[in-house]
Amino acid sequence: MTTLEAGSNAWWQAKKGPERVPEGDHYKVTFWWRDPGGTQHTSPLKRVWLYITGVTDHHHNARPQTLVRIADTDIWQWQGEFSPSWRGSYCFIPSEHDDDFVESVFATDPPDRMALREGWRKLLPNAIADPLNPQHWRGGRGHPVSALEMPQAPLQPGWDRPDASYPPPQCISWTSERLGNTRRVWIFTSGEATPHERPLAVLLDGQFWAESMPVWPALTALTHSNQLPPAVYVLIDVIDTAHRSRELPCNPDFWLAVQEELLPKIHALAPFSDRADRTVVAGQSFGGLSALYAGLNWPQRFGCVLSQSGSFWWPHRGANQDGVIIEQLKTQNLSGQGLRIVLEAGRREPLIYRAAQALYAELQHAQPPVVWRPVDGGHDALCWRGGLTQGLMTLWQPLIQ
Repeated sequence: MTTLEAGSNAWWQAKKGPERVPEGDHYKVTFWWRDPGGTQHTSPLKRVWLYITGVTDHHHNARPQTLVRIADTDIWQWQGEFSPSWRGSYCFIPSEHDDDFVESVFATDPPDRMALREGWRKLLPNAIADPLNPQHWRGGRGHPVSALEMPQAPLQPGWDRPDASYPPPQCISWTSERLGNTRRVWIFTSGEATPHERPLAVLLDGQFWAESMPVWPALTALTHSNQLPPAVYVLIDVIDTAHRSRELPCNPDFWLAVQEELLPKIHALAPFSDRADRTVVAGQSFGGLSALYAGLNWPQRFGCVLSQSGSFWWPHRGANQDGVIIEQLKTQNLSGQGLRIVLEAGRREPLIYRAAQALYAELQHAQPPVVWRPVDGGHDALCWRGGLTQGLMTLWQPLIQ
């Protein structure tokens, strides 16, 4: 068997993305990147930063990692250990500089959190997906990322059917008098049977699930296999980061506008049931916080909540005190409301995971019982997509015949 010369064209052609090798109870994964500038003698690059969600990112508060060049080749590589059930996204950030992060990031372990966030914030606009990996999309921050899944990562219902044909969603423009702004809203129907009895799902960060990682094939496949009922899905655009940060964290005006202005508009176009126990509100991060806020404050309209990686620390990031939702639950009696809640968070997003555990502690005696799902991953849409479809299946299970 001929050994290929490292860095040769044939050697690179044999690479198909990160290489996973089992070692005991974990996998050793090697990441590769080919320097278009050639070797260290011809390339201007000083670093190739590796941003792995929940491993080397700011959510995990980890020291920044860079690939290392193999001398006199165009090869950059990095190795890390991953559990068999881990799933997450990653990207590369080539840099010609040595000072992308301030010294305080490397002076302490763990690093200074705010300095770390600021360094990544400046770098991520220059991120690239892995050219060797065909699975890629644009993440929530707008930068390209690639997918990596370990062999025992949990199944993601519906996402194995990207070829499923679906009816085209309708995109409308919603101008809100209460909020004083205009945004896009997508309406997707997965069946026409008994339209006025169809359950409703409101998906926050709708632009992501409509454009970056379209959810339509997965929803259609699960409906055809009778794992989801025919339903109406409403995906609400956030407009931009400033609006998202203002409207999603516990904002009553946003949810009043949704109920008083948007839902009647949607109902005229695609009828759905007005029953709370058939209505899901789902979100991630600030959206996960917002989804539970809606359920707690308007249980007569939103009876099912799917909260993924909810920002339940809000508004006290990094402070040693509970967020407003956790404080609210200490005095609010959920008995009689009938809220059905699916709560999910990643073990590799420490701040959010701890807040979710504190929240779950307050919800443990709720009826019906809260479904709590720890995830072997980080603050990552690659994890959320499976949790989204699984959560819908869990919350709507009583509707499946």
